[in-house]
Order: sequence, then structure tokens, then C-alpha cells
Amino acid sequence: MFHRPSQHKDFGVFLPVANGGWIISKTAPVLDGLYAQNRAAAVKADEVGMDFVMSMGKFRGFGGETDHWGTALESVTMMAGIAEATKTVKIWATIHPLLQNPAVAAKMIATLDHISGGRAGLNIVAGAYKGEFDQMGAWDDSLTHDDRYALTEEWTTIVKRLWAEDSVDFQGKYFTMKDCQSKPKPLSKPRPDLVCAGMSDRGFQFSVREADICFIGGRTPDERRDASLRAKKTAEAMGKSIKTFAMCTVVHGDTDADAEAKVEHYKSGADMGAILAMLESWGVPAEKLSSVAAAQGAFMTHTVVGSPKTCGEQIETFLRYCELDGLMMIFPDYVEGLTMFGSEILPGLRAVFQ
Repeated sequence: MFHRPSQHKDFGVFLPVANGGWIISKTAPVLDGLYAQNRAAAVKADEVGMDFVMSMGKFRGFGGETDHWGTALESVTMMAGIAEATKTVKIWATIHPLLQNPAVAAKMIATLDHISGGRAGLNIVAGAYKGEFDQMGAWDDSLTHDDRYALTEEWTTIVKRLWAEDSVDFQGKYFTMKDCQSKPKPLSKPRPDLVCAGMSDRGFQFSVREADICFIGGRTPDERRDASLRAKKTAEAMGKSIKTFAMCTVVHGDTDADAEAKVEHYKSGADMGAILAMLESWGVPAEKLSSVAAAQGAFMTHTVVGSPKTCGEQIETFLRYCELDGLMMIFPDYVEGLTMFGSEILPGLRAVFQ
């Protein structure tokens, strides 16, 4: 099933903090975005030995028949509950610098780090969808894409300093700190993990300079490999290194045919209204929306399909081809999927990637 030894990889879970998860379909298992399902997924991830669980920050959904992502818990608050419910898995929450003062964010994550006993991490999201922030008057049209990253760099610098220094004075273009204090300091050493996602060159520059892990995207394995290598090349040019992670949906069945039948069933229920709205928010031109939506279908990420043996082989191939350092897993049914993954796939991946 697994072939050659390689370096260590991390395996985590993207919690279903918003309803529908990452399969936009009327016929996929129901994910309600509420605490009981998220807690059950996180506890199972902890039990089977996953490395991290992460939740995104989402403030507006995409409508459609399923009201996809219309129901979502707040990330940091939910992860505080998850921290109490778990023992060893890392707890990564999401904050948008456009919405939170850095001194408030530094204290929120330090608090999460104390609740979790030093397991907290911070996913920093520099950008956003205009409609999501416009609804609360938090979108600044004067900020360009690069301006938002410049703001986020100032924000991140302040957060790091508040975690390490007794008093912070800072005068930047976007933030001012005057004898700003933040105690207690995080328990994590040297500090909580910092992660972010990005595909632009500016995004990679920010990730490499400020974060520990960069989540990469792409529509095809070739695009994901290109993104992973570009991020690592950017790091090399800075004399540093960066870990690259990607998302991966796992649809398993007793046999390959069983799993493929599930995929076709989920595709048949694709919520095209929500898919079109999501693609529009991502900036897909109006004249291309229909064709891009048809090509994408219900699945939002790289997907492996088959028996546990087949899924394990596909995951190993994906990690190697894209030169990734970790994967964040998604399942149609999280408890069922994680139970299978923990017993039938993860041990083999641990054996080969160490």
C-alpha cells in the first residue's frame, strides 16, 4: 500500500464550522455547522491521533437551496470549547486582521493557549469577500489586495511582540500601540503556531516572512504542485523555509465502486445556486460563471475516492507530487470518516512519512 520512506507529514482536520462543510450538495450527509458535530469531530480526531484541528471564520453564507455556510459558529469561541473537550490535538482558530485589533487578538489566542495547555495556533486571514465584510461596514474600498497584506504584516508584528514583550510601542500606517501590555503570555514556546493561506506572490511573501505554515490551493494537482513549489522557492530566496499544507476531501466506501457511487450521488445534488454565488464572491467573471461552476461541481477541494486502501495510496501520491508537508482532511461524515482514517489509513501514512 505504501512504498518509500519520506519526511514527516502532519495530518489535521478542517472542522465543519459552517453548515454544508466543503461539499455543496443537497444529497451529501447533513452538516449543520453547530457545536455538537464540531465537538464530536474534534474529539474523534484527538482519539485517532491527528495532529491538529482548525476552524475557519465565516460571517455570511452563499444562499442556494442549502443556504450553504449560512450557519457558522465563531471560530475562537468554538475552539475554546474544543480545547476543553480534547487532550493532545493542536487547536487552530481563525482571526481576520480587518476585524480585530491586534492587541485583542493577541489576548484571545493567549487565552486559548492557556485553556488548551499550550496547543493553540492562529490562522491569519488577510483577505475576505467584500460582501461578507460590507454587511457590517468593515470593508474599506481604499485598501488594495497588497494594502491588506501590508496591514496584516503590521498586525502580525504587533501580535508577536505582545506575546513576547512586557510593553509594546508601535507606530505604523495602520496601527498604533502606546505602552501596550498583554499578560499572561502564551504557554506555547516559542509562541503559538501561525498559519495562513495564500496563492498570490504577495501572499506567499507574507506567509514566508511571518507564518510557520502556508495553505495552498489550486484547481488541479498541477496547480497545487506549482503553488507549493512557488511558496518554497519564495522562502528559499529569503533564506528561510516554509511548510506547505493543502486541503483534501476523503470519500471512502467498502469498495472503490461503493465510494465512486457516493461521489456521483453527491454530485447529483449539487446546489448550483450556492456554487455560483461562491464563485462570484471569489471573483470569477460573470461570463465564465456557468462554465466554471459546471466544471467544479459540488466538491470544493482535492478529493480522494475509493476503498481505504485506494484512498491511502491517493493521499500518499498527492503529498509526494505536490511536495506538501501536511494535509487538512475533510469528510462527508466526520466521525465515520475519521474512525476509518485513524484505523485504516493514518498508521500506514505515519510509517512511511517519518
